[in-house]
Amino acid sequence: MIDERTRRLLEARLAREQAEQRLPSVAAGLVRGGELIWSAGRGRVASTGPSTGTGTGTGTGTGTGDSPSTDDNVQYRAGSITKTFVAVAVLRQRDAGRLSLSDPLGNYLTDAGAAASLTIGQLLSHTSGLRAETAGPWWERTPGGPFADLAAGSLGDAATRWRPGRRFHYSNVGYALLGELLARMHAMPWDAVIARELLQPLGLRRTTTRPSPPYATGFAVHPHADLVLPEPEHDAQAMAPAGQLWTTVGDLARWAAFLSGATGATGATGATGATGALLAADTLAEMREPLGIEDLPGQPWTTGYGLGLQLWNEAGVRAYGHTGSMPGFFGTLRIDADSTDAAIALCNSTTGFGAALPADLLGILAEHEPVRRPQWAPAGAAADVLAMLGTWYWGPAQFTLSLSGDTLELARTGDHGPASRFRRAADGTWTGLDGYHAGEPLVAVRRADGSVMSLDLGSFAYTRSPYDRAAAVPGGVDPGGWQPPIARFGR
Repeated sequence: MIDERTRRLLEARLAREQAEQRLPSVAAGLVRGGELIWSAGRGRVASTGPSTGTGTGTGTGTGTGDSPSTDDNVQYRAGSITKTFVAVAVLRQRDAGRLSLSDPLGNYLTDAGAAASLTIGQLLSHTSGLRAETAGPWWERTPGGPFADLAAGSLGDAATRWRPGRRFHYSNVGYALLGELLARMHAMPWDAVIARELLQPLGLRRTTTRPSPPYATGFAVHPHADLVLPEPEHDAQAMAPAGQLWTTVGDLARWAAFLSGATGATGATGATGATGALLAADTLAEMREPLGIEDLPGQPWTTGYGLGLQLWNEAGVRAYGHTGSMPGFFGTLRIDADSTDAAIALCNSTTGFGAALPADLLGILAEHEPVRRPQWAPAGAAADVLAMLGTWYWGPAQFTLSLSGDTLELARTGDHGPASRFRRAADGTWTGLDGYHAGEPLVAVRRADGSVMSLDLGSFAYTRSPYDRAAAVPGGVDPGGWQPPIARFGR
């Protein structure tokens, strides 16, 4: 767990946010190594009245009416954090070979109207160009209808705003379509799919499609007076996959552990390894790759989107997760890309808390409870890999190839920029992980005796000496070899 001083600093930061933003209540938590190591709440949730409809996880019930204090077991509306669950369920179908991200949606939803030609990958990454919201009325504050009504009213010829693939354009309607895709492929409602494939295996017992006590009442806070107004809550039906789940800090802690691939993530039975069983590590990494960015003139990109995950880039420090808002509620799940520490914050105010709160909580944790790096120990290396290491030349430019753990790193001598990284597959081949060489093969070219003569990197030749004439240098090497300038150009 965490030190008492760190706990006081975290609780003071949360208390300041609740007071300054005039939040009826706010609950927060921090996750490290797959475990919820801190949680706290501030304010009163004012849970009142019966919930309606059926719950995905634990069912329905009646609020207590006694305005209890919030904690990590109190439900708040998750809003668009719901999209992360939908995305994982769709990617499970892709990994099982039942669909491709390049498939047009119309292959599965013949009644998708103007959205039929959009690909599943474009919908997941908000690069389809599809309209952001329904044609009206505002779906977040009015009861929803079946998919046929959504298609008839919002998927006509005017449904697309941009050429598919041109730019990032957030689309709630797009995730409604992905929810319907899940329903059709599984022959059951989208939320039943989420419950069976994700909530139950991970033990998320307090995540439901309708509120289940104890839950918070959503409020709008008057901008000029200390008054509150209850916000409506309803079943959005066809639009529900865009943001209808209710959840808790405790459940989102488990979900954060899953999304980060933390080895401590556990399933409902308490057995470790639930993450890998539900979604491959490579697919989780794929979700975090930027596919669309919010491009603001004159500014570096700070927010973007992958496959179902929001991405943040603040001075090169990366994080991923999702925000969520519905009338009366706001929340954030934010995971630091380097440490995999996660912050969760949920409140029952329409205007929500400041964007800095999750990052500040993570910052306090990192400063006062720094992650202890694993102890270094000699790991050994195969002889064929050792023969590849050392100094190489791409033309006259000098590079060093080193082994770090199970990863090869190729860095230009004297260049302090990031190295190109390569990982070995089961068949022994090395493939680039990032940068210019991402996906490109790195091959050791060997002499007849098996010794390494050169490296072939996507047709680039790296030799042990600059333009080594004994190696297969593309285009050959001038037969005169290296010469002083006077011999070539005269006096």
